[in-house]
Amino acid sequence: MPTKPGINKLLEALSAVERERLHPDLESVEMPLGEVVYESGRPLHHVYFPTDCIVSLLYVLENGASAEIAVVGNEGVIGISLFMGGESTPSRAVVQSAGRALRLPAKAMQQEFKRGGGMQHLLLRYTQTLITQMAQTAVCNRHHSVDQQLCRWLLLSIDRLSSPEIRMTQELIANMLGVRREGVTEAAGKLQESGVISYRRGHIKVLDRPKLEKMSCECYEVVRRETDRLLPLVAPH
Repeated sequence: MPTKPGINKLLEALSAVERERLHPDLESVEMPLGEVVYESGRPLHHVYFPTDCIVSLLYVLENGASAEIAVVGNEGVIGISLFMGGESTPSRAVVQSAGRALRLPAKAMQQEFKRGGGMQHLLLRYTQTLITQMAQTAVCNRHHSVDQQLCRWLLLSIDRLSSPEIRMTQELIANMLGVRREGVTEAAGKLQESGVISYRRGHIKVLDRPKLEKMSCECYEVVRRETDRLLPLVAPH
């Protein structure tokens, strides 16, 4: 379900001592629509904890074609290669829905991770949820219809926002899903005719979430269950 704006669930799940330790290095930054947070193969200097924005992780081919491999919102963090030891990644991170994030320098993140406490535990569990989402996205893109893929994408997106509304053109959605725009137009039209969404000028509002979940494939539920299983919603005492 949509969550409160202005928080990041990973940071909220840390102990008070850990949050206090990170606080001096955390900086609230704007995340405008379309901004490239990091580029393929380039070293990362910060990690970003989204609060009310959504960031898409994309794989871009040599010919410029791209497809989304995962979506990250206030349940997660952008820049896992910094604490996994890789320093860079072949994917690109682009802001899909504008908002804000809390930015932490690479050094501060690595120091806290190496302590081996709550931050390390949470980040490793989050990484497992991200791997699950990437794997499920690959399966979904290969075996399920554009209609089902769009339903999955809409559900994952609104889960990471404080309202059931998304500002996104059909062309951008097609780029995210790696499909033709005509396919997205047809799929969105079916959802609108069914009363599941309203769509106008790049503005999508989910009107009937239960029906949207029924029309989606099992891929959304797999990712949701794994995220709920691995990530706590409240800070430890």
